[in-house]
Amino acid sequence: MAINIESFLALLEKEVEDYQVPVVDLIAVQTKDPFKVLVATILSARTKDEVTAMASKKLFAEAGDVQELARLDEEHLQKLIYPVGFYKNKARYLTALPTVLLRDFAGKVPASMDALLSLPGVGRKTANLVLAQAFGIPAICVDTHVHRIMNIWGYVETGKPEQTEIALRKKLPEKYWIPVNSILVAFGQGTCRPLAPHCDVCLLAAHCPKLGVTPRKLKQTSVCGEVQRLVSWNVNGLRAVFKKGFMESLAKMAPDVLGLQEIKAMREQLPQELQDLKGYHSYFYSAERKGYSGVATYSKKEAIRVVRGIDEDRFDSEGRVLTLEFDSYYFVNCYFPNSKGDLSRLDFRHDFNVTLQHFVEKLAEEKSVVVCGDYNVAHTKDDLANPKQNEKNAGFTLEERAWMDDFVKSGWIDTFRQKNKSSAQYSWWSYRSRARDRNIGWRLDYHYIDKKSENKIVGVDILQHIHGSDHCPVVLDFLI
Repeated sequence: MAINIESFLALLEKEVEDYQVPVVDLIAVQTKDPFKVLVATILSARTKDEVTAMASKKLFAEAGDVQELARLDEEHLQKLIYPVGFYKNKARYLTALPTVLLRDFAGKVPASMDALLSLPGVGRKTANLVLAQAFGIPAICVDTHVHRIMNIWGYVETGKPEQTEIALRKKLPEKYWIPVNSILVAFGQGTCRPLAPHCDVCLLAAHCPKLGVTPRKLKQTSVCGEVQRLVSWNVNGLRAVFKKGFMESLAKMAPDVLGLQEIKAMREQLPQELQDLKGYHSYFYSAERKGYSGVATYSKKEAIRVVRGIDEDRFDSEGRVLTLEFDSYYFVNCYFPNSKGDLSRLDFRHDFNVTLQHFVEKLAEEKSVVVCGDYNVAHTKDDLANPKQNEKNAGFTLEERAWMDDFVKSGWIDTFRQKNKSSAQYSWWSYRSRARDRNIGWRLDYHYIDKKSENKIVGVDILQHIHGSDHCPVVLDFLI
């Protein structure tokens, strides 16, 4: 299916007018100063726009030109631009930048590709963006969004952004060279996302080839009754994730019930928006120790009954289990203990597992039970990227997996595996070594249900495109 590139880009140019403007474009609109466009572009690499905007504002308050930048040392620059991605490397580039500009270009940002490429921290993507945004010189800035979307459309067939730039120079009408980056970055961040793109609402859906695309899964329906979307997410600090777009993520997930783990806060420590989440009933069970553990559940329907804990003080003091009772099922939100790197809590964890299992089996005598949360264990070798290297590590020890085996043998069902047998389906990634970008992860987050409720599994998903934590949300669409 050959696309009409001019039609596609013309439609998207109007579509993205109401989308969030990419930060470098915003800076370019606010000031045509090539120095600020260059610096903001260097900061923006592998960094979210909101972080780049904050860092740029702090930096420009102290260094609005090359002479002011020259007065700042590398250590101070690190503090100013943190937490942009690779901030230490970028601080080193910015420390060296004034010397090169003053020595070779009379303190001015050059307006040619070769000259820009001689500057510290500048590659072709950065150079093209500066040429286009600061000088209005026709240049095609190809980032991951432009590269990815042009290949999804089949307009180019390339393996790397550099190859895409060369291919586009040969065939893309020149009038789109400058705006194509802004259009496709906004479109790629808003609709045509890298993971689970929103093809269901895309205005190009009927004509897009969708090459290599797996669209997002919407909540499924059933003729047999109401389906509820149950979402579980270890947020690794509710206050922290609130600052990283939690409300936007909530709107995209649209859960009927949302179980959060590791909230690391008392209710009164949270912003008012989180204490009483609009459209939801809010329930909390925090650890006695501040800044540690804790769970929270938000539900569109009010619970009939709320049970905090599992009637065992040594576990309940850590705020690990919060149960809501509804008409036809129990929703049990759990944060399982981590065995620790030295396995010093392995026995504690085993005791928790046994106590929790006894608790939920009692509930299952009455009605359906959903046991969701961060189980802190990868059950099988298909649930982590490097099983062999982790056989003696917390989260994949024989002892931890043996309990999961027993849990399944006693009738509890891993809902995700019931519908999806694929490997490389992970919900947690280390912050180290770009593990998430490389999908070197573990599946630690689950929805288990009792055996009698097997026919109530309507759909499952792992929302790897939702960021803000080292875990991502997992989904169960459940018939009630």
